[in-house]
Amino acid sequence: MDIPEGSSHSRRHFLGAAAATAVAAQFAMTGDTLARSGIDTSFGPVKQIKAGDLNVGYVEAGPASGPPVVLLHGWPYDIHSYVEVTPLLAAKGYRLIVPYLRGHGTTRFLSGKTPRDAQQSAFALDIIALMDALEIDRAILAGYDWGSRTADIIAALWPERCKALISVTGYLIVNVEANKFPTPPKNEWAWWYQYYFATQRGVRGLRKYRHDLAKLVWKFNSPTWKFSDTTFDRTAAAFDNPDYVSIVIDNYRWRLGLAKGEPRYAAIEKRLAAAPVIKVPTITIDGAYDPFTPPGHGSAYRKKFVGKYAHRTLKVGHNVPQEAPRAFAAAVVEVDGF
Repeated sequence: MDIPEGSSHSRRHFLGAAAATAVAAQFAMTGDTLARSGIDTSFGPVKQIKAGDLNVGYVEAGPASGPPVVLLHGWPYDIHSYVEVTPLLAAKGYRLIVPYLRGHGTTRFLSGKTPRDAQQSAFALDIIALMDALEIDRAILAGYDWGSRTADIIAALWPERCKALISVTGYLIVNVEANKFPTPPKNEWAWWYQYYFATQRGVRGLRKYRHDLAKLVWKFNSPTWKFSDTTFDRTAAAFDNPDYVSIVIDNYRWRLGLAKGEPRYAAIEKRLAAAPVIKVPTITIDGAYDPFTPPGHGSAYRKKFVGKYAHRTLKVGHNVPQEAPRAFAAAVVEVDGF
């Protein structure tokens, strides 16, 4: 393809797209090889490590000496969002760390006296504590949903800990004051469960119907993803954590200004309320069929990323790494080369 001289934007776009295509092609071949060889893409044993307030459950894959990548899940999901991404990246020599977030899976609080707080800064500090416990100074951080928000915060406030960033749905750092103002009704409708969880009826509903509710959210979030009951049930086991309901309820109530944050996080939340820009190399990804994807192919949050940057829109829903594992893995390798 010829690129007109003097069209620097077109040239950069072409070269970036060509690089992304080349990386994706590598993973297409890798994925085929895995399938033909019969390599098991399920996780190995879950490990446990004390980190900050938690005893964190996590899986690890790839060579211990490889460049570290921390993969962060969302709600209502778990580490199995990365069950196919992980072997693809391990085959490329990366060291993968995939933790259960607080309130999920085998992650437990070390003390019964610790508040079951779920504001955004708590999750970020959890991951920094996990990296410290694993002696990881700097890692590529990749996530979606709660995981994107957590990775965004670390990239913004502690860029020395983040080599590069993959953030699905872009810039998700919460401003609680801004959240007090309504958005268009169509957007509000998509967040129905936030308002449900604001009621005591919602608390009881989540406790009693946590699996049914999560499956309903999966179907709404990813309308083109034909997941099996086996796939869902594997993840739903993570919701049996004793702190699951408390963490989910507090997270959504805090975002709406209905739950007070912990005083020890106040200074961090003040910095986050200023909407700090992210300077580390970043690829943002949108799911074309995700009901929470803002219009404009990333334009809604583009100004928040001021380092080397690329954007991808994939024909999937909300759970991007599980719906498009090869493309997600390819993005990790691509951003590592920025």
